[in-house]
Amino acid sequence: MPPAQPDLAQLLNPLRDPRDKRLPRVAGPSVLVLFGVTGDLSRKKLLPAIYDLANRGLLPPGFSLIGFARRDWADQDFRQVAYEAVKEHARTPFREDVWQQLSQGMHFVPGEFGDPGAFDALAMAVKELDESRGTGGNYAFYLSIPPSAFPQVVQQLRRSGLADHADDQWRRVVIEKPFGHDLASALELNKIVHEVFPEESIFRIDHYLGKETVQNILALRFANTMFEPIWNRSYVDHVQITMAEDIGIGGRAGYYDGIGAARDVIQNHLLQLLALTAMEEPTSFSAEAVRQEKIKILSSVRLHGDLGLSTVRGQYAAGWQGGQQVKGYLDEDGIPATSITETYAAIRLEIDSRRWAGVPFYLRTGKRLSRRATEVALQFQRAPHLPFASTDTEELGQNALVFRVQPDEGVTVRFGSKVPGTSMEVRDVNMDFAYGESFTESSPEAYERLLLDVLIGDPPLFPRQEEVELSWMILDPIEEYWAKNRRPDAYKSGGYGPESADTLMAREGRAWRRL
Repeated sequence: MPPAQPDLAQLLNPLRDPRDKRLPRVAGPSVLVLFGVTGDLSRKKLLPAIYDLANRGLLPPGFSLIGFARRDWADQDFRQVAYEAVKEHARTPFREDVWQQLSQGMHFVPGEFGDPGAFDALAMAVKELDESRGTGGNYAFYLSIPPSAFPQVVQQLRRSGLADHADDQWRRVVIEKPFGHDLASALELNKIVHEVFPEESIFRIDHYLGKETVQNILALRFANTMFEPIWNRSYVDHVQITMAEDIGIGGRAGYYDGIGAARDVIQNHLLQLLALTAMEEPTSFSAEAVRQEKIKILSSVRLHGDLGLSTVRGQYAAGWQGGQQVKGYLDEDGIPATSITETYAAIRLEIDSRRWAGVPFYLRTGKRLSRRATEVALQFQRAPHLPFASTDTEELGQNALVFRVQPDEGVTVRFGSKVPGTSMEVRDVNMDFAYGESFTESSPEAYERLLLDVLIGDPPLFPRQEEVELSWMILDPIEEYWAKNRRPDAYKSGGYGPESADTLMAREGRAWRRL
């Protein structure tokens, strides 16, 4: 068997201190087994991200990829599908030499999840790669499949011996959201996966945590002295966390109906953003230290008063989007006419801590809204005294610090400035930082960062089970209330959401930021 591939960074500098960030982290020898390789996630995100990592020199020469699906494909068929996905969706320029090296390690194993013979064939395939490409017996299993299929797959991995490993090898399993559909199902899912893999080998993917701007929340707070002193209830009036989409459900009716916007987005993406925004400074940026601070915040979150007044759910109706007339949710293919699944959700939360007592956190997400935008906005309190005539500041709003997660990743600071001229007139202006303008290297896609972290075994950006359970404890009472008390409020496609969402804010003298 050929020797295992050495660490590229170590080859470049054998005396390199691992804390030296000037050289990139490079994955060691490994095989990535991708279940659900025929799905949209694989084609649009995972396969292009793998190529981009290879193109950036972050995968070892012997890295290998195995696709597993029901298709009757040979290796060359899988390679052609991957080639087309890379050409269409890769972030970095296509290079034939990189593709040739990467594609040599691509293989396909056909089979059903319940077929023991297929998993035996998979076990033989990875062992052959250990011998032919020096992958060292290190395997990551990416479950890009419905949660209902998890029990079959993880049990087959155990039965076939694929989950077993020697002390100098590793096995890791990657799970895509949703992590259950409520607390009880999350606990059951965790039990099933833990029967085969220890917690430190389980990587729960939340791709929003891989985005540069999300990580920049921590950098901006804790690497600078100018923000942290005002990052508290004495200066912050409220916080708005938004994920708006301008698309409908597309072909996801089978998944989306019965899940809804709150389970699909708030339980994972938005509550993770809340935790990162509100957490205290960790003792270090190790996975455990960051996780403990997030857990403290999620443990302190509480619902506010009457859920009928502090939560909103909506469902998009027909309307105009991008100059085209679009169907309402109930008219989408595969959606029952009686469905009460929400496509818009907004909730008001508070955090019981000294830093945030009395500061509302408003979370909202929706489909078929006016534009696509994800952001975290801290709205600051108004100045206690303005020594101007009221007409001088009539167009002045509240100061704000806004993290734009997507699109156009960056940070905006909004403040009042004098309008040029002889009179004293103050208006809001924006000071803007954009990644694309400030750095010569474009931001990697979130899946690039997260896949590399899986292969390296670096877990800070992956929520652990306790975080998942705490998030469901926050959302479950809301879902139970909605199921008993309220149909979604209709809103026109291409707008800003249901009127009841504006009423939720107006009741407290506030307003949503315009998308």
